[in-house]
Amino acid sequence: MTISTTRRIAGAVAMLAASTAMTGTAFAEAHGGVSFEGETVEFVIPFSESGGSARWANFFAPLLSEALPGNPTVVVRYRPGAGSTSGANWFQEQTTDDGTLIFGTSGSTQFPYLLGDPRVRYEYNDWQVVLVSGTGGVAYLPDELAGLMDGLDATGLQDTDFIWGSQGATRLDLVANLAWEMLGMNVEPVFGIEGRGDGRLMFERGEANIDYQTSSAYLRSVMPMVEAGMAVPMMTWGALDDDGNIVRDPTFPDIPTFAEVCEATPACETEGPAWDAWVAFFTAGFPAQKMIFLPGSTDQAIVDAYTDALNEIIARPDFAEMAETTLGDYPQMTGAAAQAAFRLGTQVDDSAREFVINWLEESYGVTLD
Repeated sequence: MTISTTRRIAGAVAMLAASTAMTGTAFAEAHGGVSFEGETVEFVIPFSESGGSARWANFFAPLLSEALPGNPTVVVRYRPGAGSTSGANWFQEQTTDDGTLIFGTSGSTQFPYLLGDPRVRYEYNDWQVVLVSGTGGVAYLPDELAGLMDGLDATGLQDTDFIWGSQGATRLDLVANLAWEMLGMNVEPVFGIEGRGDGRLMFERGEANIDYQTSSAYLRSVMPMVEAGMAVPMMTWGALDDDGNIVRDPTFPDIPTFAEVCEATPACETEGPAWDAWVAFFTAGFPAQKMIFLPGSTDQAIVDAYTDALNEIIARPDFAEMAETTLGDYPQMTGAAAQAAFRLGTQVDDSAREFVINWLEESYGVTLD
């Protein structure tokens, strides 16, 4: 290589470096001075890596890396324990407010907060929400038990002893536990699993004979079992229309809702205290099921940068197609819509709360004091 060639290469490298620096500066200025160039963003979820929250976080992580100013590396970290309470308590104590730490919650994080669980040391109102993802849930049975249902009538299941893996009595799983009890079924939960994916694994190993998964995990991990004849969908929890009515889940329009199964089962009633409580906690747990937060002390410019990035992601022409096969067909909310959904997911009527607290003590001996 000649000296002149070496000088040309060195000059080109210098010009490229200067151009990159100017581009980075201009890019940061265009985003309120915020740039994550060269940074690593930790996206922490308080669950194991086998469930729907992991799938949701891993869906958004590379998209955020592309959309955030400076294109940081976004890495999903797992902090399971106590049905997500442990991880949420940890996040409450964090002081990293430069945008390099974000936290993802689920209904299993919201429910202990709503019920006043004494283990909760986190306060949702201290955090800044930047995304709310709706989702659904599908309950399913082994093929040999699905035939006990008479159409939508679940009466034939009432003489079977069921076992399933549950994160805990005060977690999102209470929606399933209350639904099965309302149907007159005898379902014994094995409490203490670290994520819904662990419950699915119990089903696959034959240690459980009923289960439910949120939509993302159902699409990825249960559909193959359905296609192989190992599992049969029983019902979804449903979705809410614009008037707040429970309708069929748009991701699973061919599967009946719990409301439909309840109406067809004489032991179950779609009115009264139990039904009102079920609807209240379903509403808090699924239409606003997963959320991304920044610490409360985070500068507004960083919050805005995340909002802009998430809006860019949602506006991608291929987003709906990617989300349909990974997350399902549900709203992804930012800005004012996220704030409204956040309030929906972190508030519940006092009468519904009192019903559930009493039911937890009567059914599982769980007291919240």
